[in-house]
Amino acid sequence: MYSKIKKNEAIKLRKDGFSYNDISSKLNIAKSTLSGWLKHVVFIPNDLVIDRINKSNRKFIEIKRVDKLQSISLASDYANKNIGEISNRDLFMLGIGIYIGEGSKIGDFVRIANSDPRIIKFVMKWMIRCFDLTTQNFKIRIHTYPDRNDSDVIKFWMEQLGLSKESFYSSSLDRRSNKKAKNKNTLPYGTAHLSVVSNGDKNLGVLLHRKILASIDSVLR
Repeated sequence: MYSKIKKNEAIKLRKDGFSYNDISSKLNIAKSTLSGWLKHVVFIPNDLVIDRINKSNRKFIEIKRVDKLQSISLASDYANKNIGEISNRDLFMLGIGIYIGEGSKIGDFVRIANSDPRIIKFVMKWMIRCFDLTTQNFKIRIHTYPDRNDSDVIKFWMEQLGLSKESFYSSSLDRRSNKKAKNKNTLPYGTAHLSVVSNGDKNLGVLLHRKILASIDSVLR
């Protein structure tokens, strides 16, 4: 049984901005008792408590940062160990996998879309190595947004892919006004739609599309 003096001391400390832990330690009173006594007392942390909270938060953030770096390092080691050197067959199969997810399956044309320049660059390498294409067989249309500078966007993709401006069609602008706020500014350089043009080579037109689809069917079987 605690005295009224103890309760009044606890109330004063609480009004002075001390936490339950502080008050419990100073007065040797269980926090469950303090919770009953002080539930109606407005709590505004004092400078000591705020400083301790900030230090605790910084420590937590640092621990999370270190954990993240360690996790990234472990993931990188795992990837390097298990992937190793990529063979031509590995390249072919990975390209088929990407096309399954990102490529056009309808119509008689070969097209793949992605916002990651690494994916588009890989697909170009895949088609050059596995289907004897050249950079002259690639045309790209960027789907971008009215608030972006089209010249800067095209320049970005030119540099990333190592292509000249002649390889790009006019950009397609997304003028939708009903886009969700959370989706705005998520793709600063839009999405690249890579198409294959045969330039008169019948092996790089409809037949190429059929080869890719047949390969997909074979993999999925």
